[in-house]
Amino acid sequence: MPYPEPLVAPMREELTRLGVRELRTTEAVDSLIDEAQSGTTLAIVNSVCGCAAANARPAVALAQNVDVQPDRTVTVFAGQDLEATARLREYLAGIQPSSPSMFLLKDGDPVYAIERRHIEGRSASAIAADLKSAYETYCVEDAETPDEPARPDAGTSQAPGLPNTFRSIM
Repeated sequence: MPYPEPLVAPMREELTRLGVRELRTTEAVDSLIDEAQSGTTLAIVNSVCGCAAANARPAVALAQNVDVQPDRTVTVFAGQDLEATARLREYLAGIQPSSPSMFLLKDGDPVYAIERRHIEGRSASAIAADLKSAYETYCVEDAETPDEPARPDAGTSQAPGLPNTFRSIM
């Protein structure tokens, strides 16, 4: 059951005030996917959780300062716009649903995925750096489309003696 709209409205506005286009219906998602068959699209799955508030949405704001940008940036709201979120996830076959999350599409295909596991416990600046790297790799002419979406290598290199579940906030 969705949260009351007055509660989530400020969470929506954190992205829409940045110029992120909100997709609230299946028709809007289908239209976006048609449009996304050319160029690059950042699709954000927004959420009410703390890691969306502290890390994901601020990372999107920070990444707007990067010189290279996707052609369009859109969002659905998990747990709120249920049908729109489900429809977007249908287009992301093979990627486990998670929220918050972000997906860079090139010519309609997912080329980069930042899942919840890449967001929790990391700073907004670290996630923005992931977006910057993805933009500079895939939002340029003649960029190769990988067979499956690339992902950040967050947490793959650990300091000696730390458990593999430890994640740096840097």
